[in-house]
Amino acid sequence: MAGRNTLGSLFGRSPIGPIQEHMQVAFEAAEHLPELVQASADEDWNRAKEIYKAIIESEKNADKMKRDVRRHLPKSLFLPVPRSDLLVLVGIQDQVANTAQDFASILMGRDMRFPEKLAPAVHELTQTSVACCGQALAAIQELDELLEVGFSGREVKRVEAMLNELDKLERRTDKQQFNLRRKLFKLEDELHPVDVMFYYRATALLGSLADCAEKVGDHLQILLAK
Repeated sequence: MAGRNTLGSLFGRSPIGPIQEHMQVAFEAAEHLPELVQASADEDWNRAKEIYKAIIESEKNADKMKRDVRRHLPKSLFLPVPRSDLLVLVGIQDQVANTAQDFASILMGRDMRFPEKLAPAVHELTQTSVACCGQALAAIQELDELLEVGFSGREVKRVEAMLNELDKLERRTDKQQFNLRRKLFKLEDELHPVDVMFYYRATALLGSLADCAEKVGDHLQILLAK
């Protein structure tokens, strides 16, 4: 498009591309979690280790990309949003990868296998939390289009609809997390207390993953309002 070509001729590579790529890599750290949970349920620890390595690699790549964006994002941008807001956005995106790694590290550090009575609820929460991250990524992928139209018009409405769907997904994780905690509470007397503590911690991290995705959407919503 003409607008994109004009931006490119003025500044070379758009600063938005690396921000979108960073969110893609952060999402890649999260999207491995359902298969990691399944591998632990199957007690396939060789498979789990391979998945864990992929998560670690994605988190490292996200960290590197975050530093690169912070170092190289131009200080003077003719854009509808301040440079500082874009830097904040990258920091929030990075929390997605960090939280995914934190959950994976607890799982692998303890060879954690959730009790069979909890397994369906854990899988459900994991899937929905990752879906939140995917929805946040989809919204961020529209950022360059939003810039082209000056954060106005039909594109804004389309992104707002995507963010509304993200909110719905995050609220679903709240309910799923509550239900999972209730199930765990009823099983506490049957389980080792230390295991119970880490089950609660792992569950909380899955909820935090969805919260991180929602924060990405919230910050994008702030950009839309400016």
